[in-house]
Amino acid sequence: MVRPKMLVAACAAVMLVAPSVGWAAAADDAAAMRSKLMEQNGKDAKAGGQILKGEIPFDAAKAQAIFVGMHDVATKFGNYFPKGSITPKSEASPAIWEKPAEFKAALAKFEKDTGNAIAAKVTTKEAFGQQFGLVTANCKSCHEAFRVKK
Repeated sequence: MVRPKMLVAACAAVMLVAPSVGWAAAADDAAAMRSKLMEQNGKDAKAGGQILKGEIPFDAAKAQAIFVGMHDVATKFGNYFPKGSITPKSEASPAIWEKPAEFKAALAKFEKDTGNAIAAKVTTKEAFGQQFGLVTANCKSCHEAFRVKK
């Protein structure tokens, strides 16, 4: 027979542990989504670099797709930084939560620059290079300010 005091203690323990397990899962989910988005961004950046190096031929549709992909990341990425979502594998810097206005401004600039690149509808490798340079400058500045290399 289960004693009432033991039942109350067991329920209390579950109530204390369950929220932290949920929080840890939420933090892992957010970090996993950030990683997935940055992986896609990296693929687009790599493809852009290959175009500029002449490793793959310039194609206006491919150039546009690169900017659309990066813009998609720019519009979603900021949604995955709930407080406490730093995980051992995360490269997110504490500065994201310590300087939220600066982080949001960096994301807004990335979104604006990728949107401008889409609107430019580049038709030459040179025009692509100009827009791609503006877009990827965001990557560098954000990584320097808000990323911890693991």
